[in-house]
Amino acid sequence: LVLTDGSREVVFSFTADNGLQAEKVYRFSANSYVMDLEVRLTNGSGQPLKEGLFVALRNEFHGKQSQYGHQGPTVLIDRSLENVPIDEIAKKNSLAGNIRWMALENRYFMTSVIPVNEQAAAVRLSVFPGNGVEAQYVLPEQTIDPGNGLKFEFLLFFGPKSMDAVRTAGHDLERIIDFGFFHILAKPCLWLMNYLYSIIPNYGVAIIILTILSKILLWPLGTKSYKSMSQMKKLQPLIQEIRDKYKNDRKKMNEEVMRLHRTYSINPLGGCLPMLVQIPVFFALYRMLDQAIELRHAPFIGWINDLSAPDRLGDFNISIPFMDAPYGIPVLTLIMGATMLWQQKMTPA
Repeated sequence: LVLTDGSREVVFSFTADNGLQAEKVYRFSANSYVMDLEVRLTNGSGQPLKEGLFVALRNEFHGKQSQYGHQGPTVLIDRSLENVPIDEIAKKNSLAGNIRWMALENRYFMTSVIPVNEQAAAVRLSVFPGNGVEAQYVLPEQTIDPGNGLKFEFLLFFGPKSMDAVRTAGHDLERIIDFGFFHILAKPCLWLMNYLYSIIPNYGVAIIILTILSKILLWPLGTKSYKSMSQMKKLQPLIQEIRDKYKNDRKKMNEEVMRLHRTYSINPLGGCLPMLVQIPVFFALYRMLDQAIELRHAPFIGWINDLSAPDRLGDFNISIPFMDAPYGIPVLTLIMGATMLWQQKMTPA
């Protein structure tokens, strides 16, 4: 079934041996990743029935997992986001509380179950052969009197981990896009990259401009760091004289070195602290670029036709040690290595 416009409703029904009638109603829309799921349970027997309901997601996870981004089950309980690594499911296979949504996510895509009416429930996790993971949203058992029924409403999101896409589902589903410790810095970087792309429709160019803007923003800290290191370099001959003079008295040597720093108004940590402040920004930028679905299959220039894939020129069709497939010439990596060597030769000791 291919839905090109409008919406469509699909109904599945089943009657159990004990008289329980179940209906699952799916409602699809052509222009949305969000689907409606309505489950109706009706007691068609002559006696009360005690029944429970669970809705399950199942997915397989193949290939090497990212070192930084999470892949596997994710659950939003109240305001707390719980990521359960696949290799820890055996130890943490049950979560309980006010479940706002549960999801199975990989690097770029996700499937999610969102209860329309949030309530106390549980999530059960399990692993099955073939690198598969199952997540069950489990509701408490309820008694259904003869002739009566229950109705449960859910939203299903099957789509990309794009901020614009997940926001349409509501229920704080955008929390699934989580850059970890550096989220508060990475999220503005993602917004700015997409804004630059709206002006210049090339993500490679947008990343270059974003990097330049980051360097301009951090330029005062970098300048202060280099200035402090330059001043420290000028003091090295004097510091060496003090070390030679008081080599047998470490306490006196440290006192004289600190007095020298105070005399010239130089902070010995002045070259390091500004650099440490910049590190989280570049870690956040890297984490954002590693997980942004916008870069999937996004071309840049020349042989670079996928910014989410390794840079390779040509295809050797042979395995090369210390290199991930595909096997070709890593042009940008070689250029970066050459520029680093050039910078080291230009930088004074």
